[in-house]
Amino acid sequence: MDFNKIKINTNIQTHDLNNFSEMTGNLYETIAMLSKRSDQISVEIKRELMSRIEEFNSGGDNLEEMFDNHEQIEIARYFEQLPKPCLIAINEYLNKQLVYRNEEEVIKDSEK
Repeated sequence: MDFNKIKINTNIQTHDLNNFSEMTGNLYETIAMLSKRSDQISVEIKRELMSRIEEFNSGGDNLEEMFDNHEQIEIARYFEQLPKPCLIAINEYLNKQLVYRNEEEVIKDSEK
C-alpha cells in the first residue's frame, strides 16, 4: 500500500449507519469486517516502519547518534502523520474498495 497517496480527513465526522450495512446487510458484520481490515492495515504500516528503521540499526549505540539522527526523526514524523488504520478502512469501505465474502455462503455454495 502506498501511504503517500492516502488523503483522508482526520477530523471527526458523523456517518449514517445505514450506509454501513449496504454491502453486508448487517451492521455488525460490517464492523467486524472493518476491524479486520484495520488490523491488516496496521500490520502493513508496522512492517514498513520496521523496514525503514532497520537501516539505522548499528552494532554499537552511541549517545550522540541517537540525538543527531534527523532522518529517523523525519521517518517518525511521517508515520505519526498518517491517518489511523480504522479511518483508512472506513474510507476504503465507503469508496467501495473492499470486497466482502461471507464464509457461510461460500461453504453453502460449495456443498451444492
